[in-house]
Amino acid sequence: MKKILLLSDTHGHLDERILSLCETVDEVWHAGDIGDLSVTDRIQKVRPLRAVFGNIDGAEARREFPRDQQFDIEGLKVFMTHIGGYPGRYAPGIRERLSKDPPGLFICGHSHILKVMPDKVLKLLHMNPGAAGRSGFHKIRTMLRFKVSEGRVNDLEVIELGPR
Repeated sequence: MKKILLLSDTHGHLDERILSLCETVDEVWHAGDIGDLSVTDRIQKVRPLRAVFGNIDGAEARREFPRDQQFDIEGLKVFMTHIGGYPGRYAPGIRERLSKDPPGLFICGHSHILKVMPDKVLKLLHMNPGAAGRSGFHKIRTMLRFKVSEGRVNDLEVIELGPR
C-alpha cells in the first residue's frame, strides 16, 4: 500500500502546511503548473516526487519533468498530464491515448477545479486535485490524499487549504 498526496497548479506557491502534508504520505504527485522549481525542490527534500510540467512552466521545468507520466504503482496503471479535460470532455488527443492504453487512474490539473469522477466508458477513475497555489480564479486551494493498494484507489480525502 502507498499513500499519495496529489496537487497541481501551485504557480510557484508552496506553504508550510503543504510540506507538513507531504510528511504524511509515501509519494507526492504534482500535475503541472509548478511555476517555480523551488516548489518541487522543497517537496523532493521531504518525499519522492512524480511530476509533469504545465502550460505556464518554462524551459527549466520542461527539462526536469516530462509532459506526461505513465507508471504502475501497487498494481494500478496511472497516466498523468497537465491538460487533460475530464470524462465526456477530454482535451484533443487525450481520449485516443486513454483508449489505446487505458489506465486505471487518469490525473490532470489545469482547470483549478477539483473533480473526481469515473469514466464509465473507458472504465477508469479521473482525478483533478484543483489548485494548491494562490494564482487563478479558484476560491479555495485544494489537494487530494489517497491510498493505492491492489490496483485500487482507497480512502480518498479532499484537503482544503483555505482561500487563495
